[in-house]
Formats: sequence, structure tokens, C-alpha cells
Amino acid sequence: MDPISQGTVGIAFAQSTANKNNCIKISIIGFLAGLAPDLDVLIRSSTDPILSLEYHRQFTHSLFFIPFGAFIVAVVIFPLVKGSLNLKTVYVASFLGYATHGLLDACTSYGTQLFWPFSNDRITWNNISVVDPLFTIPILFLIVAAIISRKKLFSFFAIVWIIFYLMLGFIQHERALSVATKLALSRGHNPERLTLKPSFGNMILWKSIYQYEDRFHVDAIRTAQYSTWCSGESIRIFDYQYHLPNLEKYSQQRNDIERFRWFSQDYLGFEDEKNLVTDVRYSMIPNQIEPMWGLVIDVQRGIKEHAIWWTSRDLEQSQLALFKEMLSGDKCRNSF
Repeated sequence: MDPISQGTVGIAFAQSTANKNNCIKISIIGFLAGLAPDLDVLIRSSTDPILSLEYHRQFTHSLFFIPFGAFIVAVVIFPLVKGSLNLKTVYVASFLGYATHGLLDACTSYGTQLFWPFSNDRITWNNISVVDPLFTIPILFLIVAAIISRKKLFSFFAIVWIIFYLMLGFIQHERALSVATKLALSRGHNPERLTLKPSFGNMILWKSIYQYEDRFHVDAIRTAQYSTWCSGESIRIFDYQYHLPNLEKYSQQRNDIERFRWFSQDYLGFEDEKNLVTDVRYSMIPNQIEPMWGLVIDVQRGIKEHAIWWTSRDLEQSQLALFKEMLSGDKCRNSF
């Protein structure tokens, strides 16, 4: 999730061990520990576009790395606070803050290698957006209240809110899944697989992606008092023979595509105009295909040259207006 959410959740859990005298320092430790796993973004290459995708949310986010990551954080922080806090107190606060990070990231749709090094599967529970103000703002108010009042009760309220909101996300996911399944079946499609992810900043409007035969079908599902859907677009599943028949089988670009396939959980499409292998899971508007990132492939490049990483996260005013209309229910009027 976004850094503010990661830091505030880290504070909330670390504060549960604080007392009146060390609440501020414990909060700072929890905040820093909650952010620390994302230092893996520093692992990148100027020539290899997939390297950062492979290492972000990898070992630093693993459940098995938590004790070691927390120890590193504690060792770095302890010299700054050793006059007022002992190493055990610093480590416990670091542990609680660090432990929240990977689990919270796994609740999003990006993918987190929680069980590394025993598995490189990217865990995606898809029950919260990578940014959700309704989740983060109440936590922020409660941890500030805990610091000002020096009462841990507010920290526990924050933890209750975190658990409640994430559980609500699972409930919303199941509601959206029911509608998405009915929608596919109403078209005579028996989905081979179906994925749902909340759209940006909320858990009301969801993006549904399902595979039927050689195509991905994308729709928006809105779940509030009752559930509706907005019919969307479809795209042919990426296929070497159909889209890139002239790409050298043992080229680095083909290897990059396979690495990108793992990252995208095999939701690959292709945009002919840009010669772009895309991640169908992500788009600005939940019932559209237009990609946010992908790999530009040039069959004329050398066999050892990497593909080119491409991103586009611009949100036009017309798209923002459409998103608001879909979120409010003005555009999603179909229902079962």
C-alpha cells in the first residue's frame, strides 16, 4: 500500500506496547519499521526493466524475514534512543511495525511474496486498494489521539478499525465475485479463471477480469446497498504466434515477457499500436482495457537486448468524471 498507510498501521501496532513515557518514540519506531520493507525499491537496474518488479515485495516482505528485518531496524535505531529505551523494547516495536507491512501489501492486487524463499507465488487477497483514504484517515486520527492523550486505548481502537475494514473488504470481494460470475454466465461464458480487484481509493467499485477461451473480459462491478455492473471491453490473450511470430525464441525480450507474465499472474494482453505486452489487471477505469504499464517489444533489437519498460498513469479529466459517475452508480445501472 501507500507509504502513509504502511507507516500508520505500523504505528498502531507498535503503540500497543508503549507506555505514557515512551509513546512518541515507540510511534516513530513503528512508523519507520512499517516503511522499512519498501527499501527494496532501491534494487533496480538501468538496463533490466524487470529486475525491480522481481525484487519489490520479495524477501523484505516475506513472513520468514520479519524477525531479521525487525532486527536490522532495531539495530539502526537503538543508538539514537539507547538513553531512554532498551534494545528489547526497540526490537518489539520494530517487530510489530515491520510485521504489518507484507501482510497489508498482500491485501492488495499487486502481489507479495509472503512465503519467500519457499515459494515465489505472488499472494493477492484483493480486498483493499493500494490507496484508500477511508482506511487510512481514521487510523491517523486514532494514533495521534493516542500520542496526545498517552492512552493506548486509542491504539487498540485503531487496530480494531484496521481489522474491521480489511474484513469488510473480503465481504465486498465476495459480493462482487457473485455478480461477476453471474455476468459471465449470462453471456454463455464459463470462466476459466476470474479475478477481482478494488478500483482506486475505494471498495465499492471493482474491476472484474475473467478468461474465456482466448480472451480476457473486463467489467466494472459496483457493490453498495445493492450490486450493479457496467459492461466493459475484451482483449485477446497474449500469444507469441499470433502477436509476435517473428520474435526470436531465445531472445532476452522473450525472457523479459516470461518474467513479466509471472509478475502479472499471467494476465497478459497485447496492444498492436505500441507493440506493447500489457498487464490487463490494471487500468485507470475499471471496465476498460487501456494499460497502465507494459513491455515495448522490438523484434529488430539484438538477441541480448532487454525489452523497453513503458508506463502511463495520466488520468484525463474526462476519465476522472467517468470514474466518479461509475463510483456514484450513475453509469452502472445493469443488475440481475
